[in-house]
Amino acid sequence: MDLQRLKKLQILDGTALKLIAMICMVLDHTGNAFFPEKMWLRAIGRIAMPVFAFCVSEGFIHTRDRKRYILRMLFFGLISEVPFDLFASGEAFVLSHQNIMFTFAWALAGLSCYEQIAARERGFLGDFVSAVVLLVFLAGSLLLCLDYNMTATTLIFIFYLLRDKPSWLRNISAPAVYAAFRNKGMNWFGLLGFIPIFMYNGRRGRGLKWLFYIFYPAHLLGIWLIDNML
Repeated sequence: MDLQRLKKLQILDGTALKLIAMICMVLDHTGNAFFPEKMWLRAIGRIAMPVFAFCVSEGFIHTRDRKRYILRMLFFGLISEVPFDLFASGEAFVLSHQNIMFTFAWALAGLSCYEQIAARERGFLGDFVSAVVLLVFLAGSLLLCLDYNMTATTLIFIFYLLRDKPSWLRNISAPAVYAAFRNKGMNWFGLLGFIPIFMYNGRRGRGLKWLFYIFYPAHLLGIWLIDNML
């Protein structure tokens, strides 16, 4: 496929990607709560995480204030935890599984540490220490019981580390990483999430900056309330 034809396929901006991921996420959670026999809803839901991971990585790359970006994600992780626990287990506070906003904040903190070390240390030592830091954060995502733990964290790292590399390398590496971690049952449908990522045109879009942050805890709480009223 020539470059010109490829550009014609890149019709999705950042806002469109987030909306696609949000719709898939809602279908997933709605199916989980109300239609457990409709597995196609859960399958569509697998698309959301790779797209969100890409958007989070892009946000980190382009934000003017990375510290504020991480703190914002952490803040909404705290706000989302009770709705997430109510939705997932029916209990208001559960330590065995943390919501995806914490996963994103953790991965972004890892990238921030990576950048600081890479800026201070050059050569083999810098590369080695930076790689160790990323591995520590990957392991930490498991120990902290974060949602999508190593899968989401690794994808965010991959999208960031390959940001200046040829697009074909990212387009091969990211799906391969996902398949390595999520290769059972309906998780294979998550590979469809890389299609809209391939169609990304590099533009931020019309904003809706706060939509996902607010919508994530709100829709979890709303589904839990409706489920308990039925």
